[in-house]
Parts: sequence; C-alpha cells; structure tokens
Amino acid sequence: MKAFQNFLKGSKETKDLGSKGEDIATSYLKKKGYRIIARNYKTSSGEIDIIAEDRETIVFIEVKTRADYSFGYPYEAVHYKKRQKLKNLALLYMKKIGREVPVRFDVLSIMQNHKGRFEIEHITDAFEV
Repeated sequence: MKAFQNFLKGSKETKDLGSKGEDIATSYLKKKGYRIIARNYKTSSGEIDIIAEDRETIVFIEVKTRADYSFGYPYEAVHYKKRQKLKNLALLYMKKIGREVPVRFDVLSIMQNHKGRFEIEHITDAFEV
C-alpha cells in the first residue's frame, strides 16, 4: 500500500511540474509575441499542450518539463509516436477551424536547475508535417 501511495504522490508531483512548465511556457511565448489560442486542447484522440499564433502561422507546441536529467533531456520525450499523434491532432484542429494557413510544430523543453529556476529551450519547427 505504501508503494502505491508513493506512486500516486509522484504522479501528482509530475502533474504539478508539468502544469508549472505549461504556465512558464505560456508566459514565455506571450513575451515572444505569440498569441495563445488554446491551452490543453483536448479531443477524444489526445491533447495538444498549447496552440498559438506566431504572425500568420499556427503553432502546435509540445511542452516537456523535467526536474532533473534522470530521464534525459525533456525534448527527448517527444519521440516518433508522440510526433505522429501531434500531427494527427493538428490535422483535426485545422479541419475544425477550416482555415488554410501555415502550421509549425515547436517543442519547449523546460528544465529546473539546481537553484530551482527554470531554463527554457525553444525548438522552433522541431519536426515536419
């Protein structure tokens, strides 16, 4: 039972860190001039962390946040299967809005350093459609 409680605690901490990372990402993007369209855009197929507009381009943004390097760099978690899922979700979103505009996929890799501060690596045009 204790192990299960620790698992749940870790899960909540992971969700809290992910939510904090998305807050940081949203603030960062706004400062860069992006217009946030949606956050945690959900469909029956999955979720897109952030959808934003960068000038005339719709940007689908995956945010990965880590407290340490135990599982590697945050951006490494955006593997082939995750990219395919994001592409499909983006296609559904574009069909829904009925606009033909350029699209791009970015990854925001956020790492908490040893002083508790968050460092952001913004990978623009991280992968192709």
